[in-house]
Amino acid sequence: MSGKRRIGVGLIGTGFMGKAHALGFTIAARVFDQPFDLDLVSVADVSLDGAEKARRNLGFRKATDDWRTLLTDPDIDIIDITTPNLLHKEMALAAIAHGKHVYCEKPLAPTVAECAEMVAAAEKAGVVTQVGFNYLKNPMIFLAKDLIESGEIGEIRSVRGIHAEDFMMDASAPWGWRLDPKSGGGALADIGSHIIASLRHLVGPITSVLAETIIQVPERPVARGSSEMRAVEVDDITRAFVRFESGATGSFEANWSATGRKMQHDFEIYGSKGSIVFTQERMNELKLWLAGDDIRSRGYRTIWAGPEHPPYGAFCVAPGHQIGFNDLKAIEANEFLAAIAAGTRPGTDFREGFEVQKVVSATYQSAKTNEWVRIGND
Repeated sequence: MSGKRRIGVGLIGTGFMGKAHALGFTIAARVFDQPFDLDLVSVADVSLDGAEKARRNLGFRKATDDWRTLLTDPDIDIIDITTPNLLHKEMALAAIAHGKHVYCEKPLAPTVAECAEMVAAAEKAGVVTQVGFNYLKNPMIFLAKDLIESGEIGEIRSVRGIHAEDFMMDASAPWGWRLDPKSGGGALADIGSHIIASLRHLVGPITSVLAETIIQVPERPVARGSSEMRAVEVDDITRAFVRFESGATGSFEANWSATGRKMQHDFEIYGSKGSIVFTQERMNELKLWLAGDDIRSRGYRTIWAGPEHPPYGAFCVAPGHQIGFNDLKAIEANEFLAAIAAGTRPGTDFREGFEVQKVVSATYQSAKTNEWVRIGND
């Protein structure tokens, strides 16, 4: 035994993100000097078979098909929620009521009002919260933020951001929970929340938006291969012009039918002295241009991730060998555990999820009115 305090995790949901969260905790326990001994206590899924499979594969001690049993388990300190968006509020509020810390996938909840309720409950209870904006945990994003905050690229003037994938490009893909308007929206809410979080993190608060939404596939089969169709009411693409509190302006796009794109989470940030370009599909690189660079070598220099860009060195001592998606989840999990130990707020807590959702909501409102909409302050 290490002598460290034990901390127990209960995971709800065993899909793609459930596995990513479990791996994130496991990797974090191996590569970081954590303040706790990690205990993967129990995993919950809609079926007991699914929960048992996840228990065996991911290293949990127990499995259940009733997530509520995790709330009263004295061995569990953290409830980790990776379910469809519509379920986040109920699960998070129940966990908070039982004094559990909560780690929840994005988006925090389908509506601004629900997010506000979750923030108020968490802050009143004094529990630590985290929202899964894992793309912010990349050492190259930390470097980008340092370059901006140091003034090295000058005053930020304009910004472009996009999050695009193609998992909904196939018109025969069946209607599912992501297409349910009650879940809070389509591409913007589901993946666009990531690029909004990144732009807020790097450039600062967004104050107003002017947007359009597009439904490319107006109906989908109710099940794969079915001839019965169901109308699609949420966006496949959303584009928005944005204004920042700093005075910078720019745009962002969310697109889940971008043919050929598997994971485009990209931004370009232009300052008065230089600029930064990043693409998630080459997530171990950052491109930098600075005014005064030798005219004989016009264009961007490429910075490769290495041990000099923390916390890359926790994973690999050699530059250029690269870290991956699950490593970002490990960095996120480590920050969450450090905040619990210190009694502080992580940078991507429920309040940040609330702020992102306010931008999402204003963007949808703008698309309906075809007018600039200011981001609310409540």
